[in-house]
Parts: sequence; C-alpha cells; structure tokens
Amino acid sequence: MLVHGTCVALGPKAALLRGGSGAGKSDLALRFLALPPERGLEPMLVADDQVEIEVSGIGSLTASPPATLAGKIEVRGLGILDVPHLASAALVLAVDLVAPESVPRMPAENAEKASFAGISLPLLRLAPFEASAPFKLKLALLSASLQLPL
Repeated sequence: MLVHGTCVALGPKAALLRGGSGAGKSDLALRFLALPPERGLEPMLVADDQVEIEVSGIGSLTASPPATLAGKIEVRGLGILDVPHLASAALVLAVDLVAPESVPRMPAENAEKASFAGISLPLLRLAPFEASAPFKLKLALLSASLQLPL
C-alpha cells in the first residue's frame, strides 16, 4: 500500500511520520537525520512524501520508497535534495504530527495503536517543531528496537 507520509529509520527500525501538507514531516525528518548515531545505529531516510508499506512476515511490516522518490527529500526553501537512504526498513512505529497541546503529557495506560494491512503498531503523537522532537523520535525508535526482534 502507498501512504502519504515520511519514513525515517534508526538502524533497521523505522517510523512513519504522518500529518497533512505542511505539518512538518520533512522538517522533522531532516533534523532527525542530523542526529549522531546511537549504539551503532545511524539515522537514515527511508522515504519522503510517499511510503510503500507491505506485509513482510507474520505481524511485521516493511517500509520502502517509491522508485521515483528514492533518496530524495523536500527541504523548504532549498528544493528537493538527494540524501543517503535505506531501500527498506522494518516499520515499527507510527508518529502523528500534532499541535503541542495535543501531545499527552504521559502515555495512556492502553497505548494508542495505528493499523496498516491489519497489523498494529505503537502510535506516538509529537509536536514536530519542538526543539526536542527529533530526540523524542530517536528515543521512541530506540525503545521500539529494544522491544521488537530484528
């Protein structure tokens, strides 16, 4: 399935950033890509603007870029630029980009989920333009990487 969004990875695990046009998906991805590697895992782009998602095994999903968009990211004010990217990554997290007042202070006891092709993923709500947003995304992917098998 082809979805509107941006996908970034920390090592082999990826997060799908969702939000409307101008919500900050590419901006957050760009700032995430600028973070240093953590535990040998480097932040990488998977896809910007459109993401192909497919079931890759029992209960698992893989994200990849459409061929025409592979390695490209829109940088407001600079245009569409080429950046290093992954051909695919295990999709382990969905991130909805929202206004700061819509981000819960603490996660709910029953964590929210997002579903793709009948497979549920943890759902995180982030305010994309907060200075800490790329670090929060990195921490969420590190947490997902520790909880899910490679």
